[in-house]
Amino acid sequence: MAVKVGDKVPEFSGIDTNGNLFESNSLIGKKPFVIYFYPKDNTRVCTEQACSFRDQYEDFKSLGAEVIGVSSDSLKSHQKFTAQHHLPFILLSDADKKLRKLFGVPNDILGLIPGRVTYVINKEGIIQLVFNNMSGKIHIDKALEILKSI
Repeated sequence: MAVKVGDKVPEFSGIDTNGNLFESNSLIGKKPFVIYFYPKDNTRVCTEQACSFRDQYEDFKSLGAEVIGVSSDSLKSHQKFTAQHHLPFILLSDADKKLRKLFGVPNDILGLIPGRVTYVINKEGIIQLVFNNMSGKIHIDKALEILKSI
């Protein structure tokens, strides 16, 4: 079952770009955050989306928020993607798709492509936005709009 606006974000963990264990509890109660699920490193729309988050990362930081990207790519792929595009935020590897299932992220386009969904979570861990759209760049504007309102 998919999480929705008003739900408490499920606790989750994953291996980050640095090879460390990231746990959601490190943010809940401390700062708002954006977690975005995307299909694949180094594809056109996913790269545009990651670079848009990168280009506006300071806007997220100025609102006190953290950004986390998630795909099923390997740690090695995430490290290369991060280095190539100078991404200042962490990416979590979800090779077993546990995070995708935990959040209820649907597949798109006849169920063949992993979905692209962005979640905004407030400091208390309550989901403020669930935005499901295969166009990458508009996720950033939607997330910033919600963060400015909380």
